[in-house]
Amino acid sequence: LWHGLGLEQLAGFDVDAGSVVDFFWQGMTSTSAKVRSRVPFGAKERVVIARLAAVGMFVAALAITGIFAGAAPSARRVDAAAGACDRACLDGFVDQYLAALLAHDPSRAPLAKDVKFTENGQILKVGDALWGTISGFGKYKFYFEDPQDGQVGFFGTIRENDVPAILAVRLKVQDQKITEIETVVPRFDNTDDKDGPEELDTMDKPNPVYAETVTEAERIPRQKMIAIVNSYFDGLEKATGKDIPFDPQCDRLNNGELTTNNHAANSPILAMGCAEQFNSGFSKFMTRIRDRRFMLFDEERGLIFGVVFFDHAGRLKTVTLTKGATFQVPPVYRKPTTLMVAELFKIKAGKILRIDAVEGWVTYGVKPGWSN
Repeated sequence: LWHGLGLEQLAGFDVDAGSVVDFFWQGMTSTSAKVRSRVPFGAKERVVIARLAAVGMFVAALAITGIFAGAAPSARRVDAAAGACDRACLDGFVDQYLAALLAHDPSRAPLAKDVKFTENGQILKVGDALWGTISGFGKYKFYFEDPQDGQVGFFGTIRENDVPAILAVRLKVQDQKITEIETVVPRFDNTDDKDGPEELDTMDKPNPVYAETVTEAERIPRQKMIAIVNSYFDGLEKATGKDIPFDPQCDRLNNGELTTNNHAANSPILAMGCAEQFNSGFSKFMTRIRDRRFMLFDEERGLIFGVVFFDHAGRLKTVTLTKGATFQVPPVYRKPTTLMVAELFKIKAGKILRIDAVEGWVTYGVKPGWSN
């Protein structure tokens, strides 16, 4: 609470709860000793008294504002912790986490004692999996934040035992500690996405549209953002673009590859825009999109981040498109497969403007390591 209200500067020093207690005790004992011996107060003692007065005003303010009243104390603590950590602060937690990851040393990260860690949907012990195999970072780094709820996301390129890869991370920060770590680490052995890390490193930075502030008139509440994104996933399941609010300039990036309006790709589907692609009916081979979770929101910039699972039963070899053409289902989808997808949406004026996704293969039908 001291940090949350910014009163550490009023007292003139940085503190934690233990420091307050120690300071109170030392100040009171030293001051009372002076009073008993009638020794004149020097400059040091006057500083102690001034700081004690500041602490007293702080405690009085708490009493006045009702923080000691006992109403929903846990919720207040969460809000205070989240509110005290702005965008730069949250990005700093990502940097600390990545540094500890590269050092293969969890003790270097500010982790809560009961921190939960998953990689590709599996609950693991911190220090396992990528913690032991990461060997470096690439150039691409993309941070996105939810200061209101104390959550931060990151997409970036890495090296895993010197092999280029992509990493998606979601951290939840509470009371200046990381309490949740969710990661998606695609491994591109023998897939068309193996060039993704190189393509992202060539971009160097994310599309600048993600950092643009949305005007007050164009902002929408979180529940509306969820409804819009769910309409996107529903459209893929039903193979239709009906009722999906796409912006005419909509584009999508999957593992570093532009998968809409990409006329350089050897695919008529990838050359289509977002709405045209959905309306083509190409996605009939997608069986279901399940366990949709949306954890990070940024109304100021119009961002929503979530993790979902795409199941493919593998029973279709071809799909008849809306206009009658035949679409050959890629071989990788002709067997039971599941994609775990970490996906970020940019929504402006109620329309989907941009989508960036990091996706990796997991066991077909696997359950997520998080509740919905």
